[in-house]
Amino acid sequence: MSITDTAVVAGYTVGDGLLLAAALFVTLAVLMLYRAILGPTNQDRVLAVNVLGTNTVVILALLGAALGESWFLDIALVYALLNFLMSIAISKFTVERGGVI
Repeated sequence: MSITDTAVVAGYTVGDGLLLAAALFVTLAVLMLYRAILGPTNQDRVLAVNVLGTNTVVILALLGAALGESWFLDIALVYALLNFLMSIAISKFTVERGGVI
């Protein structure tokens, strides 16, 4: 039994609230995917991909807290590092091509 299962308010546990928050972040990620695909400029696409990566980290952290599984947080940390490295690589690539994104 995890700590998120002990507090019950109106029939719902804290874990249920965290799962609901994760579902809302998934909805926001789907909307951001639309911006990443159909963004009018490259800046919009780069920013949307970065936000998608950040949303993924938040979703993994919420799932880890809701389900009481610590390995979700390990994956979230690795994914956050990869997301950071990806944004640095895209920035370096676009600056070397002669423009600022």
